[in-house]
Amino acid sequence: MTIRGFCCFLLKADFILRTDQDYKYMQLAYNLAKKGCGGVNPNPLVGAVIVKDNKIIGEGYHEIFGGPHAEVNAFRSAKESVEGASMYVTLEPCSHYGKTPPCAQAIVDNKIARVVIGMLDPNPLVSGRGVKLMQDAGIEVESDFLSAELSQMNRVFLKYIQTKLPYVIMKTAMTLDGKIASRTGDSRWVSNEQSRAKVHELRNELMAIMVGVDTVIADDPILTTRLVGNKKGRNPIRIVVDSQARIPLESKLLNTPAEAKTIVAVSSKANTEKLSRIEAKGNEVLFVDEKNGRVDLNDLMLKLGERGIDGILLEGGATLNYAALDAQIVDEVHAYIAPKIIGGQSAKTPVGGEGIELMNDAVNLQNIRFENIANDILVVGEVVY
Repeated sequence: MTIRGFCCFLLKADFILRTDQDYKYMQLAYNLAKKGCGGVNPNPLVGAVIVKDNKIIGEGYHEIFGGPHAEVNAFRSAKESVEGASMYVTLEPCSHYGKTPPCAQAIVDNKIARVVIGMLDPNPLVSGRGVKLMQDAGIEVESDFLSAELSQMNRVFLKYIQTKLPYVIMKTAMTLDGKIASRTGDSRWVSNEQSRAKVHELRNELMAIMVGVDTVIADDPILTTRLVGNKKGRNPIRIVVDSQARIPLESKLLNTPAEAKTIVAVSSKANTEKLSRIEAKGNEVLFVDEKNGRVDLNDLMLKLGERGIDGILLEGGATLNYAALDAQIVDEVHAYIAPKIIGGQSAKTPVGGEGIELMNDAVNLQNIRFENIANDILVVGEVVY
C-alpha cells in the first residue's frame, strides 16, 4: 500500500492541498526510514529526502542508535547546494542536544526553504519545538502530513516514549484446529519455512525476546536471529520469566553470552545459590515483584523499560501467553495459522490459564490485517482491553 492510497481520504477532509510530488517524496522518505529497522532502538525510524527544482539531491535515514540522524545523512549525501530546497522528513526534526546536535538547527543553517513533516514527535523534549525553531527562522513548515501510517511504523517508539513501557508483540503459531503442538509435545514445525523467516525479521527489529521457563525446559531454544540470505541480523536480548529459577544450568540461553545477553526474571523465592551460578556464566538475574506466586509481569515491564528496552517479542507457551494477556501487557498479536489439523484433547493451545467465563469478556483485536505466506495465514491485530 502506498502512503497516498492510505491517507488520501483524510487529506480531503482537511482541505489541505498536497501534490502528487509531495506524496512521492514522503513515500520515499517512509521507505528509507524502514531501512533502520533493528538498528536504531530505542530511537524512532526516520527518513529524509531533499528536493530542489523537482529533483532529489539528497536522501538519508537514521541508520544506527547514537549515529547521525536522517536529516544529517541527507545533507551529507547532497551533491549540490541545498539552499532553497525542500526537505521531506517522516518525523519532526529534533530541537535539543542529545547524542547528536539538533537537526532543526541544521536545517536552518543549511538554508532549507520548506520542510514537510510526516508526524510531530510525541517526545516532550521535542514536540512542536522543532517546528517553531524552523518557522521562527522563516522556513515554511507543513506538519502532520501523514501521521496515521507513520505512527504505525513507529508504534514501538511511540508507546515507549510516552509510557517508558515496552511495546509487546505476542507471536504464536498454531494449526487450523488451534494447536501449538501435538499431544506428545512435538511442535517442529507448525508453521512453514517462510513464516519462520518472517518471525526472525521480527526478532531482528525488536530489542528483546521473552519466553517462560517451561519453554526453555521443553525446547532448549537459543532465541537468536537468522535472516534469509545470510544477511547480518541483530540478536535480541533474551528474557526468561522464571519465578523460582528452574532454568537448567546447561541450557543454551545461559551458556551463550557471546550471542546475546540473557536476563532471568525471578521472584524473591528463587534459590540464591543457583542465581549466583547463573550470574557466574555471564547472565543477569533480575528480581521482580511477585503476584499470585509468580513473577509480576507489570513490574517486569517497568524494570525492563528502565533498562531502555522498548520492544519485546513474546514467544511464550500457553501459560505465559495467558498471564501476559491477563496482565494486559500485550499490545499486538501475530498469529500464524498453518493449514494442518492434528486434534488431541490434551494438545496445547496458544493461550492456556484459567480462561474467561463469558464470551463478552474475551480479549478482542482491532485493525486486523491478513497475509498469505505460502499457505500459512498470518493474522495481525492490536489488542483491545
